[in-house]
Amino acid sequence: MTDHPATTALTGLMALVDRLRGPDGCPWDQTQTFHTLLTHTVEEAYEVVEAVENSDLPGLRQELGDLLFHVVLYSRIAQEGGHFDLAEVIGGVTDKMIQRHPHVFGSPEDRAARRPGDWERRKHREAGAEQRPGSVFDGLSGRLPALHLAYKVQQKMARVGFDWPGPEPVRAKVAEELAEFDQAVAAGDARAMEEELGDLLFVLANLARHHRINPERALRQATVKFRDRFRFIEERVWAAGDRVEEVGVARLEELWQERKALERQQAPDRRQAD
Repeated sequence: MTDHPATTALTGLMALVDRLRGPDGCPWDQTQTFHTLLTHTVEEAYEVVEAVENSDLPGLRQELGDLLFHVVLYSRIAQEGGHFDLAEVIGGVTDKMIQRHPHVFGSPEDRAARRPGDWERRKHREAGAEQRPGSVFDGLSGRLPALHLAYKVQQKMARVGFDWPGPEPVRAKVAEELAEFDQAVAAGDARAMEEELGDLLFVLANLARHHRINPERALRQATVKFRDRFRFIEERVWAAGDRVEEVGVARLEELWQERKALERQQAPDRRQAD
């Protein structure tokens, strides 16, 4: 039987990583460890996110390749230490996904019983939760970006019924937390200010969830929009032979409004944020 093209390609990638880690390989790759790769891996994952959000399919193909390289490199490092290899990584996730999809791979009875919550219950059982009271937070990484972590925590709270009945009381809570932050500012209490701002951000993430908005994505889109608008300002200022830091706030605001006007012309039915 002819190998699948993906199998051949993966074999080639594994051979490349073996060469990079070998005696005559790349000094950078040779010195990498699990810990030194972490920051790079997180960056690669976010570049996948950016490609998806920009509908950049050629970019997505490239970024998925970069992320796959990291998976193979981590597995090679683990193999060198006698811990596991890539085959075990692939076999492990394959077995896990089969076990978590009894409605696809199980008995006729399993395939007929597609109850909400089965995925979470199976994850708890895999973690040994059947032998002790399982926490709703089992399996939730504390290393997620803070805004996304807040969103995931609130999702889990909703699953066990500890949730606001709708967005209206959450909106009222936003106003309450903002007032408490203002009080901390008025008191000049830096520690309280940080705490109250954290509470406000947490509630805003909850408000986003109640409106079926992913706050991490919403904030990223707002940040990218701001960045792109300011890049327009920079180009206009540079084209005039000036420096951004020297033209003054009034000129920057004028160009900001010009950019927004162009956006409204390009998408007249879309409301533009300030």
